[in-house]
Amino acid sequence: MYMPYILVGIFVVAAIVGYFIINKVPTLLHTPLMSGMNALSGITVLGALTVLAVALKEKAPVVSVIIGIAAIVFAMVNVAGGFAVTGRMLKMFKKEDK
Repeated sequence: MYMPYILVGIFVVAAIVGYFIINKVPTLLHTPLMSGMNALSGITVLGALTVLAVALKEKAPVVSVIIGIAAIVFAMVNVAGGFAVTGRMLKMFKKEDK
C-alpha cells in the first residue's frame, strides 16, 4: 500500500531536480541549450512511462493513470517543441543560396 507514496516521491524529486537544473542556466543560453535539454525531456518521458507502467501493474486508481498519460503527453510536447526550436535556430546559421 506504499505505492502512491513512491509515485509522489518520484514526482517531487523530479520536479526539484528539474527546477534546479533550469534555474542554473542563464537566460541568454536557453535557446542554444534547447537541444541539450531535449535529452533531459527524454529522461522525463522515460520516467513518466515507468511510473505509468508501475501504476497499471499495481491496479492504481484511474486518476493516477490519467495523470501518468498527461505527464507523457506534456513531456513529448516539450521534446517536439525543443526539436522545432533547435531546427529554427540552426536554419538561422545556414547561408542562403543566391
